[in-house]
Amino acid sequence: MSTPTADSARTSLEALRTEIAKAVVGQDPAVTGLVVALLCRGHVLLEGAPGVAKTLLVRALSTSLELDTKRVQFTPDLMPSDVTGSLVYDARSAEFSFQPGPVFTNLLLADEINRTPPKTQASLLEAMEERQVTVDGTARPLPEPFLVAATQNPVEYEGTYPLPEAQLDRFLLKLTVPLPDRQDEIDILTRHAAGFSPRDLNAAGLRPVASVADLDAARAAVAKTSVSPEVTGYIVDICRATRESPSLSLGVSPRGATALLSTSRAWAWLTGRDYVTPDDVKALALPTLRHRIQLRPEAEMEGVTADSVINAVLAHLPVPR
Repeated sequence: MSTPTADSARTSLEALRTEIAKAVVGQDPAVTGLVVALLCRGHVLLEGAPGVAKTLLVRALSTSLELDTKRVQFTPDLMPSDVTGSLVYDARSAEFSFQPGPVFTNLLLADEINRTPPKTQASLLEAMEERQVTVDGTARPLPEPFLVAATQNPVEYEGTYPLPEAQLDRFLLKLTVPLPDRQDEIDILTRHAAGFSPRDLNAAGLRPVASVADLDAARAAVAKTSVSPEVTGYIVDICRATRESPSLSLGVSPRGATALLSTSRAWAWLTGRDYVTPDDVKALALPTLRHRIQLRPEAEMEGVTADSVINAVLAHLPVPR
């Protein structure tokens, strides 16, 4: 089998977005965000009310890309070892052996991650950052590619635990999954009336349209996407402006700036260019930065949101030519 070229890899990833749309209606920004995260080796946090197809979206991605996938339902009684694995005593050999947890996979669906206490949420920190799990002093590498796609209900919902800043910062993107508009909801009901079942994606016609080799070729091409000094300065100015905002107690860190650089390059390549423009930066600023800033309590009381602060920064900063 021949090695995919950059152009054939882009075609395959475009087909991936089309394939997911067979199961998920009207969530194109979230689908695009997942593809961008795959290209950047990043993780994704999907936030939305129950019933807006967050879990279905991740399952459709897995089916379309033929990745090994495991799902963990995060509950209040879930233990860290239920995610990472643990040492188990084998009476026949009189030795302890490691039983890997569901984190040892290509695509981990962490469903309703904010319904489990912080101790269990923290079990993913090393896996997400270092791509390994340490149990009993031994580091065990995770498969490649490795992506955590976590879903969460909005934090004001009952029975949720807000994710700590350290964990939020591990997510490359935070994607909001809104309720569908009227026409999209009609399309959803029409599909169900015709026999669509979200539990059987094969019957819905989903099939693998991109391979891990396509993903590797795409990542190599993204790494060659050029960024001018002017665009680099624009990214830095955006992040520095958040640190000076009177509405924020915490602005975007340098890690956030490098994340915005990565996602902008991936988006530029996906749209067919080998260079990044300021419009690419603006397109990815909200999903890349909204979870990396912290509002002051008085700003929250006045109805200020993370998105409104970032939009204000983008509106006031001069855009390089």
